[in-house]
Parts: sequence; structure tokens; C-alpha cells
Amino acid sequence: MYGYQLRAEFESRTGGTWPLNVGQVYTTLARLERDGLVEPAGELADKDADKHVFYRCTEAGAAELREWFDSPVNPEGRPRDELAIKLGLAVGSPGVDVRAVIQRQRTHTMRTLRDYTRLKADVAETDLAWQLVLDSLIFQAEAEVRWLDYCQERLERAGAEAGGTPLGRGGPSQGEGADGVLAGREDR
Repeated sequence: MYGYQLRAEFESRTGGTWPLNVGQVYTTLARLERDGLVEPAGELADKDADKHVFYRCTEAGAAELREWFDSPVNPEGRPRDELAIKLGLAVGSPGVDVRAVIQRQRTHTMRTLRDYTRLKADVAETDLAWQLVLDSLIFQAEAEVRWLDYCQERLERAGAEAGGTPLGRGGPSQGEGADGVLAGREDR
């Protein structure tokens, strides 16, 4: 396959969920070739006189691919969770209504979950790759809603323990006094 074909195949199998930049595909192919994991397997010029270099896995590339399929995905290797970061920062930020942040995210995630569920109803039974991707997205969205519910409960408990003023609802943030000044610090 050549770069455009690889991109089309990836997007077909994932239902276009994670679109690829074709420039990144070619950059990755160049790196894989440099590392001896793929090699050129011929060229073809199309009717527009564009030349396409076809690639195939080397033995080392096939072994690396088998190892990738055989290895579990390490959660530490995944990108940062922006939502967890946002909520963590919101709790300690004056003037941020954490409940509203949670509710907006819950509404968005529920809408997304509904969209994924509708998409799944329209997927052909034979398109197993896209079904699996959609299942993963649905389970992730469901888990996010459960986590947001848990965050809301924790927020309520923390507010009750702090004398009835829920964190993130117009009251002082953690470490602030009633005047909004951080305990033990002076503004200069």
C-alpha cells in the first residue's frame, strides 16, 4: 500500500473517528523505512503522473507488528486526560463553578453517547472493525458519565464537610478565607 491507501484503510476501519493527516502518514512511513520495519515494494504512476511508492513490512516490521498486537496497552502511554486536569484545576480556582463544569461536560458526553448509539444502529453487521471502535467509544462515554456523577457526589460531600459551602459554587476555593485571600499569603 502507499500512503493515501493506508490512510483510507485506517479511516475505513475506524469509521473516520480519528482522521489522519496524510503528511503524517508519509512521515511515519519514512521513519519506519529508516528503522528497517518497511521497505519500498515498487512504484506506480497514476493517470495524473503522480508517482506512488508502495510499501510492505519487512520481517523485522512483521515481528514488531506481532509484538504490538500481543502487548497490552499501557495506560501511562496514553495522552493526558484533559477533563481530569480541567476538574482538578477548577476545584482550586476562585470563581469557577465546578458543578457547572461537570454539568456541561455531562450534557456534552450524553449527547455524544446518543450520537454513537445512533451510529451503531446504522452500522452493517459485517463491518466488525467499525463496530468494535464504536463499542469502545460508547463504553468510554458511559464510563465518563459515571465518573462525572462520582465527581459530583465527591463535590457535594466535600461541601457538606466544609460547613455546607460546596466547593466551586461561588464560595472561597480551598485554602482561601472569606475575603478570597489565600491563607498564609499576601498579595504584593
